[in-house]
Amino acid sequence: QVQLVESGGGLVQAGGSLRLSCAASGSSSSLNVMGWFRQAPGTQREFITYITRGDLTYYKESVKGRFTISRDNAKNTVYLQMNSLKPEDTGVYYCYAEVANGYRYWGQGTQVTVSS
Repeated sequence: QVQLVESGGGLVQAGGSLRLSCAASGSSSSLNVMGWFRQAPGTQREFITYITRGDLTYYKESVKGRFTISRDNAKNTVYLQMNSLKPEDTGVYYCYAEVANGYRYWGQGTQVTVSS
């Protein structure tokens, strides 16, 4: 079992920045891909970004150049630095982690609200 706990969400004005963190505990020594999804009210959860254990990254087109994902394998923690935030970035941000067999664990989510 792996437990994921997100932190760092909040309310920010458009153009501002936030940094989200997601710490993994439990059987977290074999985490491969870690990443983030978000879900705006009334919409489906959408993919934002991921990072592999070897630091390969991939981003949703709309966040490229504004969001940066990173991870600290020693701390089993993944970060999401979000700059130049827009109102459309508002939503609940969910961290996920995949283990070797492809199973995906999820965090409980953290709310990000960007005011215009």
